[in-house]
Amino acid sequence: MNPESGGARLRVVVDTNVYISAFLYPDRPIFQLLPLAARRRYQLVTSPAIIDEIGRIMRERLAWEETIRIRHLKVVTKAAEIIIPTITLEVITQDPPDNRILECAVEGRADLIVAGYRHLLSLKTYQGIAVVRPVDFLRILGVSLSKQP
Repeated sequence: MNPESGGARLRVVVDTNVYISAFLYPDRPIFQLLPLAARRRYQLVTSPAIIDEIGRIMRERLAWEETIRIRHLKVVTKAAEIIIPTITLEVITQDPPDNRILECAVEGRADLIVAGYRHLLSLKTYQGIAVVRPVDFLRILGVSLSKQP
């Protein structure tokens, strides 16, 4: 599935830490993940549990103001297809919230999971869904990874 060839768009679930990194570093290539989803270069798929986790991290760990949290969450929800998984998985015991990523990917018929931490990356694939690093996903989309001026 090549997003440039006019075929079906890649369906992609993004891990919470990748969203947070994109918000924290708007001058780095990872920030492009959300604008690319908004421009429909790929189909971002998420769930209420993932959105809640992003909001919780922004509030508890980063102590971001509510207006900033809401602005970032709106960007995600506008760019994504939101699905409500009906399955419960307990695959990753070291970081149980990562199971919400897998649930979303399985029920959202994702082609890829974009993750930054080893718990998901160590799976390599789950039920035929590849798990890739953000830099590899950006390469798949043909995004230049060189520093922006």
